[in-house]
Amino acid sequence: LLGPKSQFDYAGDPNRVIIDLTDADIWDASTVAALDAVHSKYAAKGKHVEIVGLDGASLDRYRRLSGELTSGH
Repeated sequence: LLGPKSQFDYAGDPNRVIIDLTDADIWDASTVAALDAVHSKYAAKGKHVEIVGLDGASLDRYRRLSGELTSGH
């Protein structure tokens, strides 16, 4: 996963953004934190983000850790 600032146009992207992580693996909390940061930045612009394509252990890690790492931001 590349840095969120270099891959997304938070102001210019449409109101509904789909991030397709098919065939991607989430191995640790830093990846979840990066996805949470992307989600928060879009939400601050009033946009909806949907993350699709995760399954198995990656989906489990994302569900367990998402939101816990960026709470308070």
